[in-house]
Amino acid sequence: MISSDFHMHTSYSTDSTALPEEMVKGAIQKGLRSICITDHYDKDYPAHREIGEGAFLFHPDQYFEELQRLKKKYGTQIQIQIGVEIGLQKHLGKFYKEFVTKHPFDFVIGSLHIVKGMDPYYQEIFQTYGDSKAYQMAFEEMLEDVKSVDDFDVLGHIDYVTRYGKNKTAEYSYKKYADVLDEILKTVISKGKGIEMNMSGYKYGLGACHPHPDVLKRYKELGGEILTIGSDGHSPEQIAYAYEKAPHILKICGFKYYTEFYGRKPIFRQLP
Repeated sequence: MISSDFHMHTSYSTDSTALPEEMVKGAIQKGLRSICITDHYDKDYPAHREIGEGAFLFHPDQYFEELQRLKKKYGTQIQIQIGVEIGLQKHLGKFYKEFVTKHPFDFVIGSLHIVKGMDPYYQEIFQTYGDSKAYQMAFEEMLEDVKSVDDFDVLGHIDYVTRYGKNKTAEYSYKKYADVLDEILKTVISKGKGIEMNMSGYKYGLGACHPHPDVLKRYKELGGEILTIGSDGHSPEQIAYAYEKAPHILKICGFKYYTEFYGRKPIFRQLP
């Protein structure tokens, strides 16, 4: 089994109640060799009636202090890397450059969570535009984001938006959105960045990872090599979710290696 999980959340993220130490212990219990905690930092996340102002932000000094303590406490049992998942928006390039430069993260995921000022999680965008149009809008906005923001290592859960569509993936395929998806992948590759294989698609009932294996295969065809693997777990039981499927999927998509990051530098690991 793949022994690292490079996408997980703790109570430093608005959408998780799991203490960081609980996540570390859960990873150890599952036999993982390394993890990267990547809590949300979504500058300018829109206020919503359910969560209000200031959601998906944390205090970096406190975050580093606690995770450094856990690194020392559990260092003989598991490698703990300190990461972050930043919420991409095209006007935030300068902000994230300063934020990432100021703090010594090991790994930075850049993810789209906001489309036309709305998080798809809350469903409004699908009520207004329907699934197909909302998906197109999300990918077009993602393309603008990856062109405008440089300070991330991999692009997270590329087809995240399909989690919350009225009909999930019924109106989604790589082929349907190939033009814009190819431009996203080409932009990521040209910048020396990677993408992630996010296994939470299985958790959300999509029957596939994020992005869909057809997108992973296309990324490889276009020359992409950097690819991390993560559960996007928000509780200990979700760590390494559906990991038994990951090696086979990657091999049929043409990959021989996956990637971990240490000090923002990619390390390639051979698939089991």
